[in-house]
Amino acid sequence: MNKAISDKVIGRLGQYRRLLGRLAEEGARFVFSHDLASMARVTAAQVRRDLMVLGASGNPAKGYSVSGLLEDIEAFLDAPDGQNVALVGVGNLGRALLAFFAGRSTKLRIVAAFDANPEKTGRVIHGCRCYGMDALEAEIQREAVTVGVIAVPADAAQEIAEHLIETGIRGLLNFAPVRLSVPANVYVEDIDMTVSMERVAYMARQNAVSLEKL
Repeated sequence: MNKAISDKVIGRLGQYRRLLGRLAEEGARFVFSHDLASMARVTAAQVRRDLMVLGASGNPAKGYSVSGLLEDIEAFLDAPDGQNVALVGVGNLGRALLAFFAGRSTKLRIVAAFDANPEKTGRVIHGCRCYGMDALEAEIQREAVTVGVIAVPADAAQEIAEHLIETGIRGLLNFAPVRLSVPANVYVEDIDMTVSMERVAYMARQNAVSLEKL
């Protein structure tokens, strides 16, 4: 990835892709920046700046080509041959992630799952084979995995992260409620559902108070 491009821009491009995909399913051929901005809850200027990263330009009369933007975003975000992902932790959350990705048309593929519980190993769960932790390094190398997903309890997350990094993985999606300590050349995306829920709950209370004052 171009180091000049921030992770926030990458995140918005992914969001635009999902919205554009929905528009394409509805039969839309073109979209104006202000319409896409309204759907993404950003400004039209922000949309135009983000799309300039792709080299995309719109038609003043019609807007941007939906299919053209989808192709541009795919070419920018996705590895040509796709990327393989390993999941560590096949509890309720891990199973939900496997179910979510099963059969989806995406360049990201969860090709192996790992768990310390012997009752879960040796099984195929939502189309993905689950291995014991002792097989992690070999399977990651065999499958050429480049992304790791951590869905284990907080007290095990740091050790798992270090193990994944030792295998050569440089991108981690962390669902454990703990801040990981990793080298500078490893990117970590933390998904803290408790913090997100607290933020939503707070904003819901504030909006309710605002309505009462009207």
